[in-house]
Amino acid sequence: MASHLEHHLALLKHLRGILVALGDAEQVLDDSHDLFLERYDELLAELPRDPLASQYLGQDLISQIFHRYPQIAHLVPRDLLWFFGGDCLHFMPDEEITLYQTLDERRFEAEEKGEPFDWNQEKQLLALPTDGASH
Repeated sequence: MASHLEHHLALLKHLRGILVALGDAEQVLDDSHDLFLERYDELLAELPRDPLASQYLGQDLISQIFHRYPQIAHLVPRDLLWFFGGDCLHFMPDEEITLYQTLDERRFEAEEKGEPFDWNQEKQLLALPTDGASH
């Protein structure tokens, strides 16, 4: 579904802004930051053209952010970890993986029925406590 891909592209662009700001703030100690941004831009260009072929580059870059830029690890959108999967899943707790599996199942069901699916709305519904306490 195009909107699913567009959602993740928007998150990648947001994260790129954070990476650029990190470089601008001179929080990066080596020259490889520019090269990293070049590879990141390759991902942004390739993902819409060939999402499957871009999976490994995405996994690699997102994982590298956790290792190279631990100070912004908490700013990496969780949706991107799930979207790229693979090594990125190491940065997600089991409960979160279960939530995303359920979310994906709901998305596939909606697509099969030809129904609209709002990823963010469904994510909020799943994250709500289920104890029924709503005072």
